[in-house]
Amino acid sequence: MYQAKLAINVWDGWVRVFHWGLVAAVLVSFYTTKTSGLPFLFPIDVHAQSGYLVLGLLVFRWLWGMVGSVYARFSTFLYPVDDTIAYSKTLLKRQAPAYASHNPLGGWMVLILLLSLTFQALSGLFLSDDIFFQGPLYGLFGQEVSSQLRTLHQLNSDLLLILIGLHLVGVVVHRLLGEPLLAAMLIGTKRFRQQPADAHSEPLNISLLRWRALGVILIAAGVVVWLWF
Repeated sequence: MYQAKLAINVWDGWVRVFHWGLVAAVLVSFYTTKTSGLPFLFPIDVHAQSGYLVLGLLVFRWLWGMVGSVYARFSTFLYPVDDTIAYSKTLLKRQAPAYASHNPLGGWMVLILLLSLTFQALSGLFLSDDIFFQGPLYGLFGQEVSSQLRTLHQLNSDLLLILIGLHLVGVVVHRLLGEPLLAAMLIGTKRFRQQPADAHSEPLNISLLRWRALGVILIAAGVVVWLWF
C-alpha cells in the first residue's frame, strides 16, 4: 500500500545561501594557500578577502541561529549530552529516528565546525606574511601573540580539513540510510514517511523573518566592508 510522504520546509533560503556561500569562500581560502600564481596575481590578498567573506557569513549564521526560522536556530538542533549518546546508540543499531533539522550528532558537528571556522577567520585578522599582507588587527596584542596565533591558525587549518571530511562522510552515510541531506540543502525541503522527532508547528511569520534577515545581513555586510576597505 502506498504511503504518502510528509514534506517539511526545513532550511530557509538564507541558510541555503549561507551554506553554499561558505562552501565557495572556504574552497577559495584553501586553494589560495596552495597556489603561488594563476589565476590570482596575489593569492595572499585573495586568501585574506575570502577570509573576510567567511567571517561575514559566520556573523550572519551566528545571529540567524538565534533569531532565524525555527529549524535554523541552535536551540532547535543542539541537544543535551545524554540525548546525543542515546541517539548514537540507536544510530549504530540502524534504529535512529528521523529529524527535520540536524540530528543530535549532526547538530554538535555543525557547532564544532562553526567554532573552528570562526577561530580560523578571526585569527587571520592578526597575521602577517611579513611581505605582502598584514591583517587589519596585526600587532594589536603584540608580536608574540600574533606568532602564537599564526601557529594555531595553521593547526586549525588541518583540523578543519578533518572536520569537513567527517561532515562529508556524514552526508554520505545519511544518504545510504535514505536521508538525502544534499538535496535538502539545495531545495530546502525534506520528505518523511512519518512525523520527525523534532517536528515544530510554530507558524512562519515571513514578514518578520524578512526584517530580521535584513538586519542580520546589514550587520554581517558591515563587518565585511570594514575589513575589506
